[in-house]
Amino acid sequence: MEKNTLHTYKLVLLCACSLVLFLNTELSFLASAKTLDNDSKAFYLGERVHDDPELVTASHHEMLESLLESKEDAHNSMIYSYQHGFSGFAALLTSTQANKISGAKYYVSGLLAEMGGKFNRTIIQDFKSSRDVIGHGTHTATITGGSFVSNASYYGLAQGTVRGGAPKARIAAYKACWNGVEHAGGCTTADMWKAFDDAIHDGVDVLSVSIGGGIPEDSEVDKLDYIAAFHTVTKGIPVVAAAGNEGPAAQTVVNVAPWLLTVAATTLDRSFPTKITLGNNQTFLAESLYTGPEISTGLAFLDSNSDDNVDVKGKTVLVFDSIRTTPIRLKGVAGVIFAQKPDDLLQRCHSFKCIFADYELGTDILQYIRTTRSPTVRINSATTLTGLPATTKVAAFSCRGPNSVSPAILKPDIAAPGVSILAALSPFDSRQHDGFGLDTGTSMSTPVVSGIIALLKSLHPNWSPAAVRSALVTTAWRTSPSGEPIFAEGSNKKLADPFDYGGGLVNPQRASKPGLVYDMGIQDYINYMCSAGYNDSSISGMVGIITKCPNPKPSILDMNLPSITIPNLEKEVTLTRTVTNVGPIKSVYKAVIESPLGITLTVTPNTLVFSSAAKRVLTFKVKAKTSHKVNTGYFFGSLTWTDGVHDVKIPVSVQTKIIIKA
Repeated sequence: MEKNTLHTYKLVLLCACSLVLFLNTELSFLASAKTLDNDSKAFYLGERVHDDPELVTASHHEMLESLLESKEDAHNSMIYSYQHGFSGFAALLTSTQANKISGAKYYVSGLLAEMGGKFNRTIIQDFKSSRDVIGHGTHTATITGGSFVSNASYYGLAQGTVRGGAPKARIAAYKACWNGVEHAGGCTTADMWKAFDDAIHDGVDVLSVSIGGGIPEDSEVDKLDYIAAFHTVTKGIPVVAAAGNEGPAAQTVVNVAPWLLTVAATTLDRSFPTKITLGNNQTFLAESLYTGPEISTGLAFLDSNSDDNVDVKGKTVLVFDSIRTTPIRLKGVAGVIFAQKPDDLLQRCHSFKCIFADYELGTDILQYIRTTRSPTVRINSATTLTGLPATTKVAAFSCRGPNSVSPAILKPDIAAPGVSILAALSPFDSRQHDGFGLDTGTSMSTPVVSGIIALLKSLHPNWSPAAVRSALVTTAWRTSPSGEPIFAEGSNKKLADPFDYGGGLVNPQRASKPGLVYDMGIQDYINYMCSAGYNDSSISGMVGIITKCPNPKPSILDMNLPSITIPNLEKEVTLTRTVTNVGPIKSVYKAVIESPLGITLTVTPNTLVFSSAAKRVLTFKVKAKTSHKVNTGYFFGSLTWTDGVHDVKIPVSVQTKIIIKA
């Protein structure tokens, strides 16, 4: 950020422990701890979860142990354990340790009530405490608010200084979902709502939700997570949510309610090239997380027709991901080259070396195997390549729009790095090495944005959640750091469009000074629900007040989003947007239009004049007219308001649909 005015802000992280189904959740938020003196800190954890005071104290020791990484240190640092009227403790900690953690709670009563039993460790493979057992909560929390750590790496890869998006943040944990539990996906509405409710009560500033469901999505007035998020937003708290990991197919994006800020995942301009040399001296570059010594072995191919008794011990085997290869068939191998469709997912295998290649490279290696009597391969250790020629692209797994619930609401909103992100992991996570690990998913890109929002809120504490989203969307990058276009991985790599990355790749510096914002409040969300066809009773139940939709109903196209999405343009349509000046008081902005193919966009007025502090809000209209004579897919463009300093750009997506009347 340009100004060194960072204050400590409270932040909530709803962190999932499963990358695909986004289950087993923890909540974390940033809060201030009361200082007793220079070395001792007091931590208030709310109501006691246990009736037994000894169990309350044990939970305090567990929390300290997760911070200090030693039972002995945890016991030695404890000054008091508050165990009767409420839960809390005082401990001797360094200023850094006091790293961050200001409270922790867990919620399991709802789950146990539905399961009809006690906490059974054979079913619930988790600690009955706020402690993170599988690392996902730790990873996402440190992405958002981790301190500066120099010389961090994962087995020597991605080495450098790491920090969270808001490194001065303090973190508490609210654990609402549980590992290993199939029932209700490991979390219940009762537990989740209590976690949301406590977070709101504690005065959090950002809520980051790395969880989600699947398609079909429930309606906004029926999906309980959406209802909780709605009330969070109406309290002025931005809710940041993961787009999901079921891409790259269209209409797979989840967390699509318009009050959510939904985040897609991109790669970094970083790769881990691994040199493969065949026995005929052909050389290829694949990717891996292998960091051991060079290996030189025989080379074999396994497919569904291969003899189960074929001897592969000590060899490197080539496997295509379309072939079902059991671990038994790979027993004793020195390494595996996985030829697979692009998915940007790298992992470190523990019982053998694993290298990842695409189908084209796999086919080249297979051709060598089939034409050579005794094929061999030499594999070098992976290296870290940062910058050119590696470049940013939307990850293949990142879920795509258009929105399957309300196609006129653009989702995702924004994209952020979410592939092979280096951050801290729980000591109980087998993937961690020296406390760090690489993880991938929209679960990782979501806290990147949450940390940025924490910084924005420190600069602009009065901005609404909608203003925050607008600032991020309208200032996002549409090109990679190298200046090249951003591509989207999938069955075929293509140029990214708004359904891949929303407004683009998040740009923290520009977001702090967006110039104009597209703002909204509770009435805008009520108008949306009316325009979407929800009845008065459903809306009233959602917002908590008696609501009657106007007649005629508002147009969904008029929702004041920092985007324009027209899913059913037959001839022409006119829509309205309102912008608020958050830049210099006297400003003049001119419209710059990039019309989608076959669409004519007209903006009225095409100049906005902000002449005084009292005149900060102006409205304009956009007319879209199609020249297409047939039904089309979506074409994309943009509308930019510029004053010569600020370029306030929103994506425009239009699909022509001609209705045939009987």
